[in-house]
Amino acid sequence: RMAGQFAKPRSADTETIGDVELPSYRGDIINDIAFDAVSREPDPARMVRAYSQAAATLNLLRAFSGGGYANLHQVHAWTHDYMGRSPWAKKFKDVADRIGEALAFMEACGVTPETVPQIKGTSFYTSHEALLLPYEQALTRQDSLTGKWYDTSAHMLWIGDRTRFDGSAHVEFLRGIGNPIGIKCGPSLEPDALLHMLDTLNPDRIAGRMTLITRYGHDKIEAGLPKLVRAVQREGHPVIWSCDPMHGNVIKAASGYKTRPFDRILAEVRGFFAVHRAEGSFAGGIHAEMTGQNVTECTGGAIAITDEALADRYHTHCDPRLNAAQSLELAFLLAEMLNQEMSERAKQAA
Repeated sequence: RMAGQFAKPRSADTETIGDVELPSYRGDIINDIAFDAVSREPDPARMVRAYSQAAATLNLLRAFSGGGYANLHQVHAWTHDYMGRSPWAKKFKDVADRIGEALAFMEACGVTPETVPQIKGTSFYTSHEALLLPYEQALTRQDSLTGKWYDTSAHMLWIGDRTRFDGSAHVEFLRGIGNPIGIKCGPSLEPDALLHMLDTLNPDRIAGRMTLITRYGHDKIEAGLPKLVRAVQREGHPVIWSCDPMHGNVIKAASGYKTRPFDRILAEVRGFFAVHRAEGSFAGGIHAEMTGQNVTECTGGAIAITDEALADRYHTHCDPRLNAAQSLELAFLLAEMLNQEMSERAKQAA
């Protein structure tokens, strides 16, 4: 979601603090989070600033991905000092040690970053919600070779829960571009509406074009998701199922901060896998919001961030994010689920 996620969907047009009512903060690409009349005034020049920042971020990503930082020989450097408090940090070190041993063996056999460039670099892709249409339209270009239109603001664009309806301008825009497309799917989405959306956005049923990003909440996913999976499988639509365990698990802590409990995030991921296992479909991805900074925005995890500790390093202007230690913990738990999934499918095939 980096390099482009500057617009923020809101449930209400206005925000009230005390006896003052002002337009809602809609993301830095539109207005400012400061609660005063001037800051909340939409400013079109912000779109130009957002573009400049996105371009700078992409240039930095290119430098990191191709300039040596992504080299597998640097695997021991991909940690943060404060993660030493997490029991998962040792597990990461063990994995890094095994990767180092494998690379040393490969190098002895003549397989080096010079002979196999994939060892020292990686491909990256960016994505964000196509929310602010004037911005997305301004960055849409026609491919001179194929004649197809592409939104160049990101590799993949998605349509959110609030703009996913029949007749939506956002749906009409996304229908006309050739990018991979995501659809957020929540409790309000019925199977017939989803099938209609898939027919609209992917009438030719091109494999890989559609990703369905489910966002239910830890206590709703196992009841709500199966009917969507069955409908999509029945109609034969080629989709990738991805789990967003973040947006359905937001709560307001006693301290007043918006947070996401880690145990709820993990519970939704487990429920996502359980549904696909039961329906014979595939859990194809995960959508997590994270940062490498040592923030205290999501409670719980092995490092046990408490409600009282949220204020220590709560830096987000938008949604609470997992910090590096919590992200690493989720990654290892996810890997364990994937290993279990593959093992069970192998047994069934045998």
